[in-house]
Amino acid sequence: MKKKIASLVLATLLAATAVAGCGGSGSTAGSSKAAAGSSAAGSAAAGGTIKIGSIGPVTGAAALYGEAVKNGAQLAVDEINAAGGIAGAKIEFKFEDDEHDPEKSVNAYNTLKDWGMQILMGTVTTNPCIAVTEKTAADKMFQLTPSASSQDVIAKDNVFQVCFTDPNQGIASAKYIGEKKLATKVAVLYNSSDVYSKGIYEKFVEEAKNQSSVFSIVAEEAFTDESKTDFSAQLNKFKSVGADLVFCPFYYQEASVVLKQASDMKFAPTFFGVDGMDGILDVENFDKKLAENVVLLTPFVADATDEKTQKFVAAYKKAYNNVTPIQFAADAYDAIYIIKEAAEKGGVNASMKTDEICEKMKAAITALSFDGLTGTSMKWSTDGAVNKEPKAMVIKNGAYTAMN
Repeated sequence: MKKKIASLVLATLLAATAVAGCGGSGSTAGSSKAAAGSSAAGSAAAGGTIKIGSIGPVTGAAALYGEAVKNGAQLAVDEINAAGGIAGAKIEFKFEDDEHDPEKSVNAYNTLKDWGMQILMGTVTTNPCIAVTEKTAADKMFQLTPSASSQDVIAKDNVFQVCFTDPNQGIASAKYIGEKKLATKVAVLYNSSDVYSKGIYEKFVEEAKNQSSVFSIVAEEAFTDESKTDFSAQLNKFKSVGADLVFCPFYYQEASVVLKQASDMKFAPTFFGVDGMDGILDVENFDKKLAENVVLLTPFVADATDEKTQKFVAAYKKAYNNVTPIQFAADAYDAIYIIKEAAEKGGVNASMKTDEICEKMKAAITALSFDGLTGTSMKWSTDGAVNKEPKAMVIKNGAYTAMN
C-alpha cells in the first residue's frame, strides 16, 4: 500500500513538473527559467518576454552618458509594455554598469548573457563597445548601440548604430562651420589616444579643405588620456595664432577643464563640440557661465518645439526628478523603439533563439524608415551606419538652445 501511495505521489510530482516546464518565457534556450505565479501565466498568454540588455557607465568618468541611456531606455520600455509590448511580448530590460572600461564591459555582457539576453542595446561608449562587438558577433546576437560612434563599432554585420558615425560628425561639423560662417581661423584640439576623438578629427580636417574659402585651420594640437588635465600649452598656441573658433571633438569631462583654463587666460573663441560634449552642464561644480555660447552638433535638442520632443522631455522630467534629458537619453529612447519596430517588421517572437532573432532583425532594420527624437526618416545601410540629418545647439544662459 505504501508503495502505491508513493507511486501516486511521484506521478503527481512528475506531472506538475511537466506542466511547469511548458510554461517558460520562451527566451534563448538554456538561458532562462520559467516564471512562477499568475504574472508568468499572463506573460506567456500575451506572447512571452523578450529580454533586452544594455551596458554603459553609471559610475566613473562617463557616468552621465550611461545614466542618460539607462533612463531613456527604461522610459521607452515602460511605454511599450504599457501599450502591449512587442507584438504582444513584454520587454524585460536589464542594464549593467561597465564604468567605461572595455574589460568590465565584456564582463557585463557575460552577466547579461547568463541572464538570458536576446538583444543588446549598447554599449554606450566606443572603446567598450568595440570589445563587446567581438562577443556579440561570435554569439550571433543583434546589437544596436545608441551612442558608440566609431566606424570600428560596426565592423561586424550584427551591429548597428543610432548615433552618427565619427566620420559623419567630423564632416558635418566642418560643413556647418563653413555654411554658417562661424569662423575664419579654426584651431583643433583632440584626444589622440581615443578612437572616437581621433576619428572625428581626421574627417573634420579632411572636409575643412573643402571649406577653405570660408575658414582655414591655423593650429592642430593633441592630448592623451594621460595628459588631459592641463591644456595651457595648446590653448596658448591657439591664442597666439588668433584662432576665433576651437573645434573640440572629445568628451564633456575634458571640455569642462578646457573651458576653465581658457577663461583663466582670457582666451574667448567660439568652442565647437560634438555629441560627446553633451552633458557638460551637468558636470559637478562646473560654472555654467564658462559654457556660454558653446556650440554643439547633435541630433537632439531638448528645447525643440515639435510635439514628439516636448512629450519626451516632459515624461523624462516627470520620471527623473525634473532632469532635462541630453542627447544620450534620446538616442536610447529611439533605440528601444527602433528595436520594437524592427522586431515587429521581422516577425520576431520571444521563443526564437538568439541567432534567429539576429538574422530577422538585420533584415528588418535595413528596410525601416524611422521617425524618432534624433532624426526623421532614419535609414540604415547593411554596414550598420544610420543616415540622418544633424542639428546644432548653442548654450545660452545655462541651457541648451536650438540653432537654425
